[in-house]
Amino acid sequence: DVSSPRGSFILQSGERPVVLLSAGIGATPVLAMLHALAADRSTRQVLWIHAVRDGQHHPFAAEIRGVMAPLTNGHTFVCYSRPTSRDKMGEHFDTAGHLSRSVFDEVRVPQDADVYLCGPTRFMADMKQTLTDMGLAPERIHVEIFSGSDSMSPGVARAVARAPHLPEGDADTGPLVSFARSGIAAHWNPSKYQSILELAEGCDVPARWSCRTGVCHNCESGLVSGAVVYGPEPLDKPADGNVLICCSQPLGDVAIDL
Repeated sequence: DVSSPRGSFILQSGERPVVLLSAGIGATPVLAMLHALAADRSTRQVLWIHAVRDGQHHPFAAEIRGVMAPLTNGHTFVCYSRPTSRDKMGEHFDTAGHLSRSVFDEVRVPQDADVYLCGPTRFMADMKQTLTDMGLAPERIHVEIFSGSDSMSPGVARAVARAPHLPEGDADTGPLVSFARSGIAAHWNPSKYQSILELAEGCDVPARWSCRTGVCHNCESGLVSGAVVYGPEPLDKPADGNVLICCSQPLGDVAIDL
């Protein structure tokens, strides 16, 4: 059987400006959005910002130039972290170095834009923090992981830099989410977390994940007690007594075998 396309990383309708921000192969998902905007000959302001090492590693460079042509309000800005002697500034790229707030200020990222961010985990965390520091609304910054990751392998998603701990700004209200093996319990804050996985990450609790939409079941964990609700609904339910932490929220106090 083949399911319909799934995921929450989709182009929002409307007339707000669009910022397509990516690094490396993270250009792939946002390129599809660029194609959709070009096919509609959208008059929205579209800003394509891409970071990559050099011209040899620059994916879809020629294709992007062609796709941008029908967009009357479309602009590109490319950052090479280590350009070679064959890379010409102004032709192949616009600035040398890494993306930073100064770059966003230079290209005038609109405060009311919908931002679609894709790339390695660290890159996305840094860019999201920079954009929110600039005043962009967090709910308008849409993210998608698109890189090789240890999280696809059985076991712990990553080496833990810190021992599990309470998250910053832990509230004293809301359902209590206990991570049984880690020995900590934190209050659920629906305005801050979209899933139990996000809370686990905020606590540096080791967890596996990949799709974050209930498709791959890599995040499936034991549900020791309590009940959850899913949003989005997983493609297939987990085994009895288990929970998909990537797309679930607690209905009350819960305990997870993590």
